[in-house]
Amino acid sequence: MIDYFLLDVFTDRAFAGNPLAVFPEARGLDTGMMQAIANELNLSETVFVGEATGQHRYPIRIFTPTRELPFAGHPVIGTAHLLVERGMAERGCPLVLEAGVGPLVVEFDQALARLTTAEPVSILASTLTQATAAELLGLEAHQVLSEPVLASCGLPYHLIELASYEALERAQPAPGAWADWVSPSGQDQIYLHFACEAIDATQVVRARMFSTPGGVREDPATGSAAAALAGHLAQTKGVGRWRWQIEQGIEMGRPSRIHAEAERTEDDLSIRIAGAAVIVGGGTLHLPGGLAVSREAP
Repeated sequence: MIDYFLLDVFTDRAFAGNPLAVFPEARGLDTGMMQAIANELNLSETVFVGEATGQHRYPIRIFTPTRELPFAGHPVIGTAHLLVERGMAERGCPLVLEAGVGPLVVEFDQALARLTTAEPVSILASTLTQATAAELLGLEAHQVLSEPVLASCGLPYHLIELASYEALERAQPAPGAWADWVSPSGQDQIYLHFACEAIDATQVVRARMFSTPGGVREDPATGSAAAALAGHLAQTKGVGRWRWQIEQGIEMGRPSRIHAEAERTEDDLSIRIAGAAVIVGGGTLHLPGGLAVSREAP
């Protein structure tokens, strides 16, 4: 038997944000079992935490129902909150989560956990153009403001800038156009964004994320996409610190709030993603005998 916890991430209330399952003591589970468990729970991501490799330092593995991910934002934020709640980490000390993309440093600021990305942002050309992005989303050409780009801080997304909230709300990816214009890139994730207002020094952005396989699906809060977007937006700015409040999941009835920050110097660009999380439940899985334990650790 193995215990797990359910959290809602990038929200401060239950039944909003992005659901997550975390197994805080997953030592001994092999890759096949982790993938089978993630498929059984059928959440966007499930996290398996291995044995501590140092003080406030843990290896983690992140799985969707169909594959393992090197990096994802809401699993890291949610896992950090859970480890503090269970006394496996301290709110006043940095926490290091060793993911596939590399070590991720998480710090705590009151109710928020804040991660610093392990990889710098990379910006490449997208297989989408303004015209094909509009076709993909069922919009008019003028509703896509700029040429899409493929941006990544460990997990790539096609970033599509829209002209209005109405365009964002109406956008609905067409599977045929997706197969023609997105899948050839090998990166089946798109992130739609619209900058709607500024509050003090923070730009408020509305966003939606869609991905495949298994049919086009929407995600209520996507920290890795928010990191890619912050990195892309910071590339257009000079030296300084820039902040965004990204509102996602509203169209799904699961409102989420992601705090993104980019700090740019003459030589470097660091990107941080922060959010709250709440524990909403948990349970115990009864694993098949002889299949759960191997020499492979998370």
